[in-house]
Amino acid sequence: MVAAGTATFFDGITAARREVTIDLGATGLRIRAADGRLLAEWHYDQIESRSAPEGVLRLGKTGNPILARLEVRDPRLAGAIDELSTPIDRSGRAERRDRAKVIGWSIAATISLLLVAVFGVPEIANRLAPLVPYSVERKFGAAIDAQIRRTLDTRHAGAAFECGNNDGEKLGRAAFDKLMGQLEAAAALPLPLNPAVVRRDEANAFALPGGRVYVFQGLIDKAESADELAGVLSHEIGHVAHRDSNRSVLEGAGLSFLFGMLLGDFVGGGAVIFAAKAILQTSYSREVEAGADSYAVGLMRKVGGDARALGVILTRIAGIHPGPKLFLDHPDTPSRVIHINALAGSDPTRPLLSPAEWAALKRICAGKLE
Repeated sequence: MVAAGTATFFDGITAARREVTIDLGATGLRIRAADGRLLAEWHYDQIESRSAPEGVLRLGKTGNPILARLEVRDPRLAGAIDELSTPIDRSGRAERRDRAKVIGWSIAATISLLLVAVFGVPEIANRLAPLVPYSVERKFGAAIDAQIRRTLDTRHAGAAFECGNNDGEKLGRAAFDKLMGQLEAAAALPLPLNPAVVRRDEANAFALPGGRVYVFQGLIDKAESADELAGVLSHEIGHVAHRDSNRSVLEGAGLSFLFGMLLGDFVGGGAVIFAAKAILQTSYSREVEAGADSYAVGLMRKVGGDARALGVILTRIAGIHPGPKLFLDHPDTPSRVIHINALAGSDPTRPLLSPAEWAALKRICAGKLE
């Protein structure tokens, strides 16, 4: 690197123009007259660049009341001063360094948000879920329900998407309501349940926050008894009782907010969509599923139904092969069935529906969409 060179110096007191020699030291530059006399010494961190014609590096001293200036036309000397002085940045080195810092901090912030999303949000959701007032939970559920309907009703059937409203389906709806009413009365939850049977071919059921329970036509088609259907319903009521779907919504909304911070989307609609997807794609942990299974067994025994029926339908639908979503996402069907049977006991059972009522319930979606 160049250690010395020539330049033009104006002392700011007189109009005299002096050709000087510049020595580049460790901490600053020294300005010397032609006879070697020291005229000034400027530290590198006190130098500032001033406007100048192209090809000229015009320098001044920061905070100096005397408007002394130095004009360097030697490009090698100008480049050496640029390298040594932080305030002088003709090459854009400092800008590139600052940009690299911004990128580095952005990456670090992104990683931090991802760590919070993976580890922090679930823990926060676990702690908050039991504390959310039921009135707020019902509002969560209502907002998500509208999004869920739009997602599930792919044929845009509207009101006809829900089974049990046609003339040929009303007896089935009455039987379903009777079955659900027995379970709801025995559960004695602090909020009312709002079940719906919808025209979907998958053997599936799930619960939303606030007591909304969806049952797919495919599940009713696969069930061979009222007890089997009641077992699955009891399992979903268990999720409502334990507020598991509420927890999923809090996780979904929390993640949506975090990623909204990254993407600049702070609108509530994004959180609702994210939460709806979280419900539809929920894969509960083994512990959560075991809790819902235990609740289902207890509820079935309370109403006098066959508590083993849940294990029977699980085995039939899931078997040893991957089954529909309700069972595919849930952990280890054989272990669940063993757990269910161990809790079921040998209590005497009673029919939850008459044969005629069960036959009617099987036809709850018999009507055709236009």
